[in-house]
Amino acid sequence: MRLPWTMYLYFGRRVLFAVIAAFIISMALAFVIDFVELLRRTGSREVPFGTVLTMGLLRLPSISEKMMPFSMLFGSMWAFLQLSRSNEFVVARASGVSAWQFLAPAVVLALFIGVGAVAVYNPLASAMVSRFEALESEHVRGRTSLLAVSESGLWLRQADEAGQSVIHALGATNQGVDLRDVIIFLYGNDEEFTGRIDADTATLAVGRWQISNAQVTIPGQQRQFHEMYELPTSLTLERVQESFASPDTLSFWDLPEFIETAQEAGFSALRYELHWHQLASRPFLMAAMVLIAACFSLRLTRLGGIGQLIVAGVVSGFFLYFFTDVTLALGARGVMPVVLAAWSPAFISAMLGAALIFHQEDG
Repeated sequence: MRLPWTMYLYFGRRVLFAVIAAFIISMALAFVIDFVELLRRTGSREVPFGTVLTMGLLRLPSISEKMMPFSMLFGSMWAFLQLSRSNEFVVARASGVSAWQFLAPAVVLALFIGVGAVAVYNPLASAMVSRFEALESEHVRGRTSLLAVSESGLWLRQADEAGQSVIHALGATNQGVDLRDVIIFLYGNDEEFTGRIDADTATLAVGRWQISNAQVTIPGQQRQFHEMYELPTSLTLERVQESFASPDTLSFWDLPEFIETAQEAGFSALRYELHWHQLASRPFLMAAMVLIAACFSLRLTRLGGIGQLIVAGVVSGFFLYFFTDVTLALGARGVMPVVLAAWSPAFISAMLGAALIFHQEDG
């Protein structure tokens, strides 16, 4: 049988335009809501309006990236609705084309959009949200990141009334409480170098670092050895862990290297692994949204009106959002395996959509 390429291209183009329109509308709504929230958060601070606007624009790609599956869902529903109301689906069926054939262009389109979103759009969004978080730390939180992890080890920065300290360690255990092979650079309030501490280990306690086998070097003085040395600190374990880079600031291509580096440094990379698998599953989730949309659109004449279609689509979108949040929360806590938590929304949605279409067409 000769494939009806003209029909495929026509249906695919209709779905593409509808999805683009839904995506633009969702981006506009997301920007307005997020911008108002930023204005509220910066209302008590003297933050220039231009800076707040820049922050909103920088975070917009990251927010819109998360809304892509829902744009695909509602855009596909709208396109299928229009095709049903114009009886173009009826004509396609009468010519011997099955529902799976005129859904194929939309499914393939969703896969391509999903791959492009992960491979191209995600690196752009992660770079922009990284800049947003830097501005947020400066203007909203009032402090910059305390922790950086690299192949050379981890770096911590702390400050108090006496000055600043920069801590370097080759590794960590107990999620950052215990550091090994430690070097601490001491600075005064005027950022003048005041000393250096070399030690085997350093343990974060309440209000202090407990440093073992410390060699303290102060300019102009002889090096001193301390079997146990204490350095005051305002850091807590929670603040150290919160200073990790957000998964959203790392692109799909950079995440595997960061996961390996964090694990080698002794930190848990569970949420980064979960984020990477969630991104990898996005093309399949986008395709599943097409099947879910078809479940309601193809039954439009039987349901008897557009109101029921809209309600069913909104409920399905809300349920998917809730279900995804639940599985990701379980995965982040280690209750559910990472792969299962990240991939189950896509596969369950796809199987549910396919089963409903089979029931409508062949049941």
